[in-house]
Order: sequence, then structure tokens, then C-alpha cells
Amino acid sequence: MIRYALICGDCEHLFEAWFAGSEAFDRQVKKRLVTCPDCSGANVSKQIMAPSVRSPKQAAARREASQLAEELARKARDHVARNFDYVGDGFADEARAMYYGEKDDRPIWGETTPEESAALAEEGVPAAPLPRAFTPKVPRTPASKRNLN
Repeated sequence: MIRYALICGDCEHLFEAWFAGSEAFDRQVKKRLVTCPDCSGANVSKQIMAPSVRSPKQAAARREASQLAEELARKARDHVARNFDYVGDGFADEARAMYYGEKDDRPIWGETTPEESAALAEEGVPAAPLPRAFTPKVPRTPASKRNLN
């Protein structure tokens, strides 16, 4: 796909349009299918454009930032996997039990429905969504079923 900056030869309106390639643009202009959105005229041509090319420095900086973000996410996933108990879909019940003093506090993670999440927030139970990038693989057996309670 290619985006062209276009100008109407009739009303001088500037606009942009996407095409499958330069041949597609040429074909459509020849058939008078490319028209101005202001005056509907078909006297349309390409404007002078500068290519959007990243310098090697910009590309390297983007790669480095991406690698740093992935490293941070990996460290967060590892930290959660090593230090938090996975409680599966029992997260809301576990969080609520700890909040009300029915169970000892411990770091946990798991799943809730949107309704359970809203109910926890209404009750003031401290819980927050874990970003997908920071979520470790789900263990085979949740902590709640391994008698860690």
C-alpha cells in the first residue's frame, strides 16, 4: 500500500489517498476514478512528496527501546512467577478473604470477571490488572489447590 498526497487541478484542494501501488493509482486516474472530495473533479495529480525513511540512528534507537521493554516485561513475568501464588479464577475470593482478615496476606495473581473486578474496587479491596506483557504462563496447578493457604 502507498499513500499519495494529491491535489485537485480544478479547485486546488489538497488531500491524501491510499492505493495498492503506483500502477493502481495510474490506472484509476486514467479511468477518472480518483476524484476530489471537495468538488468531485477528476483532474487529480500527485503532489511532490518526501519519503518517510528512518535514519539508521532512529532505527537503532527504536530497536534498543523495544529490547529494553521486552527485558523489563521478562523480568516482571519472572518476578510474578517466582514470588506470587497463582490462584486462578478464585482471585476475587482470595483477595477479599485477605482484605477482611480471613486469610494471611500474600502476593497472589489470577483471573476475575469484569463484574468481580468492579465489586472488588467498590469494596476497596486493593487489586489491579496485571498487564498482559507482565503475566507469566499459568502454572498447571493453582496455588489454592497446592495447599499453600
